[in-house]
Amino acid sequence: MEPGGGVVSSPDRNDTPVLITEAAPSYEEQHAARRRKYAIMMSLRFPCLILAALFAHTWWLALFFIVLSVPLPWMAVLIANDRPPRKTEKVNRHQVERKAIAPKSTTVIDG
Repeated sequence: MEPGGGVVSSPDRNDTPVLITEAAPSYEEQHAARRRKYAIMMSLRFPCLILAALFAHTWWLALFFIVLSVPLPWMAVLIANDRPPRKTEKVNRHQVERKAIAPKSTTVIDG
């Protein structure tokens, strides 16, 4: 501590906060991540159709890009609606420990 009562931070100390909980991300964070995934996948469809038009002279390549663009909306919806799985919680069940009564050796002193 400093003479004025403040805490001295050493140069090798990392002051970034540390996550100490296993809590799931908030609903808003999960929703934003799913919306990002959906937007990315749907934005891939347009370039596939453009590439199909550019490669129209090579029919098999154009067909490949068209076939690739067809399932993208379906996959985007499935991925965007998929929530992360729930955590499995360990059930805490009360268990009685059964111990055998061990005979004690007692010494009796008569006096």
